[in-house]
Amino acid sequence: MIVTVASGKGGTGKTTVAVNLALSIGAELCSDLLFLDCDVEEPNAGLFLNPVIEERREASQMIPQVDLETCTYCGRCAEVCQYHAIAVVGEKVLIFPELCHACGSCGLSCPTGAIHEVPDVIGTIERGYAAVEEENPGIEFAQGTLNVGEPMAVPIIRQLKQWTISSGPDDRPVILDASPGTACPVVESMRGADFVLMVTEPTPFGLHDLRLAVEVARDELGLPVGVVINRDGVGDRGVDDYCAAESIPILMRIPLERRIAEAYSEGTPLTTIQPAYRARFVELWQRIADLVG
Repeated sequence: MIVTVASGKGGTGKTTVAVNLALSIGAELCSDLLFLDCDVEEPNAGLFLNPVIEERREASQMIPQVDLETCTYCGRCAEVCQYHAIAVVGEKVLIFPELCHACGSCGLSCPTGAIHEVPDVIGTIERGYAAVEEENPGIEFAQGTLNVGEPMAVPIIRQLKQWTISSGPDDRPVILDASPGTACPVVESMRGADFVLMVTEPTPFGLHDLRLAVEVARDELGLPVGVVINRDGVGDRGVDDYCAAESIPILMRIPLERRIAEAYSEGTPLTTIQPAYRARFVELWQRIADLVG
């Protein structure tokens, strides 16, 4: 079962839920769990899981390169590019890698075959293991990191998933920690999942962004969703009323407690300072499994 942990906005506790869910499952249910930190612009799950990285590779996307001796400067490549990543000005061909989506249309449309693709390194992907308990590696961990200044996060997330999920057994639990928001990187993190677990807070801002995230996961991608309310006890009942009206199950509540916030700032998982939460996160996983069927 593949579960993506997402949130419409940052700061809701998404990584807290994802990390503690993984630690609890790894300790109580199975020893073959995969955790992916798909927030490639700011991966921070490793601060809590302390993985030992065993393998690292470059992540790249293919961008066009033009053979000027073969090119006739007809401009067909620029005409077919939907992202305006290539332009022909007189007898010059300008390529903008930061706009390229590596669709390959320019090369396929070139009448003289003057365009071929070359790799452009945009970041790294790496994997290893994180210990659940002493002498129990427990969690296979992987993360991607986008190079500073690079705008395209989706290719790294896609390669990270292909490198890890596709190479492992189909029946093992997989948890993806998505980036906040509802942009393309979040969509890629949700794609292929069996369930999307939304983490929100009971505030007007939390409700607003939860609505957007649910629209993406449930209405656009057709995925089942459930909600974890973090910092329960503040704000209002807007999130509860919305979930009731939309028949979205609230699967867990985490109260607003100073000690939880202090542990987070210290890089300490919730289940470490309050072991009783381990059973609650196991129950959360089992409720998700029941909903997925």
